[in-house]
Amino acid sequence: MAQVAVIGGGISGLGTALMLGRRGHTVTVFEQDARGAGADLDQDFFHWDRPRVPQAVQPHSFLAPVRTVLRTRIPDVHADLLARGAREYHDFDWFGEHPPHRAGDEDLVTLRTRRIVLEAALTAAVRREPTVEVRRGSRVGALTFGEGRPARVTGVRVGAETHRADLVVDASGRRSPVAAWLVAAGCRPPVVDSHRTGIAYLCRWYRLRAEGPRDPGRVRTGSAAPFALAGVFPSDNDTFAVHLVLSTGDPTRGALTDPAVFEAAARRFPATAAWLDLAPEPHSAVLAMAGLDNRWTSLVDDHGPVVTGLVNAGDSLVHTNPTLGHGVALGLLAAEHIATHVDRIAADPAGYHAWTARALRPWFDAQVTADRANEQRLAESSPSSDRRAAALAACAFDDPVVMRARAQVRHLLRPADDAYGTEEVDRHVTAWLAAHPDFSPEHDGPTRDQWEALIPGRAPTRHPAREVDAAVHRFPAGWGRPGAPPAGAENRWGRAAPRA
Repeated sequence: MAQVAVIGGGISGLGTALMLGRRGHTVTVFEQDARGAGADLDQDFFHWDRPRVPQAVQPHSFLAPVRTVLRTRIPDVHADLLARGAREYHDFDWFGEHPPHRAGDEDLVTLRTRRIVLEAALTAAVRREPTVEVRRGSRVGALTFGEGRPARVTGVRVGAETHRADLVVDASGRRSPVAAWLVAAGCRPPVVDSHRTGIAYLCRWYRLRAEGPRDPGRVRTGSAAPFALAGVFPSDNDTFAVHLVLSTGDPTRGALTDPAVFEAAARRFPATAAWLDLAPEPHSAVLAMAGLDNRWTSLVDDHGPVVTGLVNAGDSLVHTNPTLGHGVALGLLAAEHIATHVDRIAADPAGYHAWTARALRPWFDAQVTADRANEQRLAESSPSSDRRAAALAACAFDDPVVMRARAQVRHLLRPADDAYGTEEVDRHVTAWLAAHPDFSPEHDGPTRDQWEALIPGRAPTRHPAREVDAAVHRFPAGWGRPGAPPAGAENRWGRAAPRA
């Protein structure tokens, strides 16, 4: 059995440790935060200051790989998650009655819950695992190294204490110090592929009133304007989040941190207006997040692994802009792989690096491509000329065959080209277009002038290009294109607006 040290006690770190412990390995998790998720989820969620985890208060939808790993590897965590209030939503629930079952349909399920609920369920399970120790308030300050070419990591140093390990797993997140430690130790540097995104997020949390209305009706959970996206995230225990996404360069972004302005803007989108019309109780300020990037950190270069005895997982390995909701799914897939093959990985990490490049890297590349296009669309409000791509997106909400393809991409089960590029999907989209000869891809959100009129002290600005776009109500180019977030992989919105 292996002795494993895990740096970081977030979802990826705890998931890795728990799955390793269930296989009989001895694991020590080092987490610099002195506290973990406790019994009072609302208190932790709304009042726990977590500057190193800014995404903790942003809305989440956990995709099929999260649910599958939990159900197959640590089913007690899945059961605990549901007991704590998480809800399961099948993509076919949109239709009310599911179509005839096909193999794989059972996996098209999203876990709707706040991140803190999953953290609490993992924390409780780890406490019950005798082979796993979590040392909170323990900040790893360095790695220890042995002989070899490449050098071998032999453990971690916490203060004056050295903890030896057969394998060290870096799950310390997107601000991981491990790359700097390797360079300082004379190792070849990790290969980092980083792409800054120009997208900003603002959200506010609400709770449905116990005696108030609870059903927004059959409304999609996402809407779009040429320059902004809006979505609602139904979550656990009657909570939900309203989310706005726009370019970091948008001059109105700062004003949206005012709750009154935020809510006025959200009410201009049908998806979010339907939920706000339920008169929920606000439970947070407007929470902003920006300065995001997509980053892949590989501990292997053209000469092979830059070090042995060490691998990275979670955001330390692949950190993505949350538009597609890939983060936790990719983190738990890596955790599962490490737990299954730990002895082989401890001996030689080359196989793990090859697996991550094959199984996880394509989703990172898809995120980079989607974000480049989305950043340009939001900044320029560029019109669309691809009627069929938009029809593919709209058709999914009428046709279970197309919805199935869309869900398979959304849940990281099939690449977009494979899912959408079948004769069956093409035939169904063609038939849908024939039945809708007047179809034109339309935004359902506000025009730019309507948006700017909501901002105190700001006169509407004349934008000729935007006025043309508003007049034709077209989606920006590529929205609805297979592989773009709204068409194939809207994971942050649940069900998407007509853009998807």
